[in-house]
Amino acid sequence: MNEVAPKNNPASSDSAWASIKTPLSVDELKNFCRDIIRLYRINPMLEFKETKSIGENEYFFSGKNISHETAFEFEFNLKVRETENGFEVIYSKGIKSSTDFSMEAAGSGSKLTITEHYDRMSVAERKTHLGEVDKSLTNWAEYLQRFIIMWKKWSRLGPWRWYMHTVWQPMKPMARRITYMILWITVVEVALITLGVGIYFSEFS
Repeated sequence: MNEVAPKNNPASSDSAWASIKTPLSVDELKNFCRDIIRLYRINPMLEFKETKSIGENEYFFSGKNISHETAFEFEFNLKVRETENGFEVIYSKGIKSSTDFSMEAAGSGSKLTITEHYDRMSVAERKTHLGEVDKSLTNWAEYLQRFIIMWKKWSRLGPWRWYMHTVWQPMKPMARRITYMILWITVVEVALITLGVGIYFSEFS
């Protein structure tokens, strides 16, 4: 079961969190999360213009956050620091100061907890930046869980890894949804054609 702390008013609360269960071991989950660019690109509410490494454990991200009714642009550097039970991502600017990724064993798999901190600004300052609050945490956690389940199942296949890294990962969220729909339509069409051919030969052979 997933757990989510609702993000109500950042002016009165300086953090929000979400937890998911994964089929990976703690070590496997840590290795998965070390790919910071992939980790953030899985978020369906972020449309990236650019993501790149700018140094050891440092990255540059720019793009658009569509988690609000009115989307907003973002551009910042982030630095990744390993902690005792995971990672801490520190942002160079913006209302959000950092994000913690903590991992622990859970049954035969693991549990990932994502905690976003909004303690960079004072309460008064935060009230003037509410339009920049990242409301994507719940969706991000859900999509991460789906991706990790697929990763556990298919990552041994080289062509699948190549497709997800080279084709799927750079896509915008809308392009991914359209591609998914097209693939399913194609599968249905192939199934119908196969059924039609089967009926034809059964009737006339």
